[in-house]
Amino acid sequence: MAEQAGGSEHSALCLRLMQLFPRVTRGMRRWQDRAAPAPAPLSRRHIAALEQIRGGALTVGELASRLGLTLPTVSGVLADLDRAGLVERRPDPADRRRTIVQIIPGQATLIGHWLDGAAQPLARVLDQLTPGEQEAFLKAMNLLETELHRQDTTAEPPPRPGGSRPGQTSAR
Repeated sequence: MAEQAGGSEHSALCLRLMQLFPRVTRGMRRWQDRAAPAPAPLSRRHIAALEQIRGGALTVGELASRLGLTLPTVSGVLADLDRAGLVERRPDPADRRRTIVQIIPGQATLIGHWLDGAAQPLARVLDQLTPGEQEAFLKAMNLLETELHRQDTTAEPPPRPGGSRPGQTSAR
């Protein structure tokens, strides 16, 4: 197994990546915030919602499903985006119980440039990789996301150093 191959080099690589992820995330966030089309910085949930709505109008339920968020959470995100003048919400003519959300037509170009521009540092780095390296990088990120999601959904927490689990006291 890859974990056992390389031992200390593998551990050093994992530790280095764990140090890099928060730094990269903060750097990408700063980059996005500087170019944000709204007066206040938008959270990653706002950005994810705009990215989904960018493809066309959606119901709030469809958006919640795509984002993996609850309806109340998505409603709050949309209220923020509505106040910022970026999206509009209206009743679904086919079912008045549902709400449809879309980017305000006059803001679509601005939001598109911003979302595309927010990815520029990442695009420049990916351009330095071969297509095979890009595929390997994306595969690794997808595998990591899947592993973290799996860990989030398991009932039992991971073991702590020393063998105890959170909330478990040792009988010393």
